Amino acid sequence: MTAPSENPIWGPDWPEVRALWPLDPNFTHLNHGSFGAVPIPVLQEQERWRRAMDENSSGFFFRTLPDALEGARLAAAEFVKADAEGFVFIPNATHAVNTVLASIDLHPGDEVLLTDHAYGAVRLAAERACKLAGALCVVQPVPLPTQGQDELFESVMSGVTGRTRLAIVDHISSPTALVFPVERLVKELRRRGVVSLVDGAHAVGMVDVDLAELDPDFWTGNFHKWCCSPRGSAGFYVRAERRELTAPLVTSWHSLEGMVRAFSWTGTADYTPYLAVPAALEFMGKLGWERVREHNRELAAFGSEVLSKTIGTPPPVAVPDGLFEAMSLAELPAGTVNSKDAAEALSKRIAQELRVEVSISFWRDRGFVRLSAQAYNAPAEYERLADGLPGMLEV
Repeated sequence: MTAPSENPIWGPDWPEVRALWPLDPNFTHLNHGSFGAVPIPVLQEQERWRRAMDENSSGFFFRTLPDALEGARLAAAEFVKADAEGFVFIPNATHAVNTVLASIDLHPGDEVLLTDHAYGAVRLAAERACKLAGALCVVQPVPLPTQGQDELFESVMSGVTGRTRLAIVDHISSPTALVFPVERLVKELRRRGVVSLVDGAHAVGMVDVDLAELDPDFWTGNFHKWCCSPRGSAGFYVRAERRELTAPLVTSWHSLEGMVRAFSWTGTADYTPYLAVPAALEFMGKLGWERVREHNRELAAFGSEVLSKTIGTPPPVAVPDGLFEAMSLAELPAGTVNSKDAAEALSKRIAQELRVEVSISFWRDRGFVRLSAQAYNAPAEYERLADGLPGMLEV
């Protein structure tokens, strides 16, 4: 891989860009994927809305919020190229998955398919919904590919049967950071009569999302991750023929006025994360989406390479195969992490001793370092982790 100092993507303005995030300088932040990080200008925009809410709460909720929220919703829908009549805000992707599971009308004998790369909370929600309906939750094993996305496609589709009612497919998986071929999967699932739900929690901002082209039955994605909006701001899209039967988990005042209106108000709450989404899109857009994505892709790959080399494990399939974007993996040596608790303990120890925040995942009885890359990161931060991690690994 090209040395970072020789790669123009890490330009001289990047320290100034990193200064736009209010990150604790005493830590190295390599876990953007879990909770995101909100830039200072976006925090300021959210605070402006909060002041307006608290200065005159009646005026804000009755007169200001409806139009402001609609403007933010339309901006978010445009960013992911969604039909606005089927796009709403929702607090997070897990909330959206639960909403779909409550709306899909499962019956005894139906199957809900997901893969063993699915986010843990999503799997729990699917298992609960299936238990209540007498349906079966099928967790399809999908190995880490050695060639490319064709392997992912075939592995997922081999879990589809004549009883599969709903398939929950990751766009970019949480524990393994893999980019799945969702366009092909959605098309083939529809051909087989299977309802598709794309969990795009990590996709928005990390990659270009075009819902008009993807055309899933259901889709969700978090704006508070790679778009850097305030936490608690996600999008939820429903295909036209499924909108009438899709309702928020909380029934409130606008429940009889169509999907968009029903989701626009689910009770008195802080709606400012939604209102600040346009500011986040503008902020990241000014940095240059393609430049940021290239920076993140190359930096995540660099981090995976340098860490894998240092701890003596093989790196995953190379980035040109389209399997990784702004997150990457480094496999830990066998025996160093043998449980979810051990993964959490190692992550805590790394934070305490190395002052590095990074995700340690436990998947298929193996431990991995999941590295994130965002505009505020630089190559030296991954080298810092690589220098300190070997001394913490005991077999």
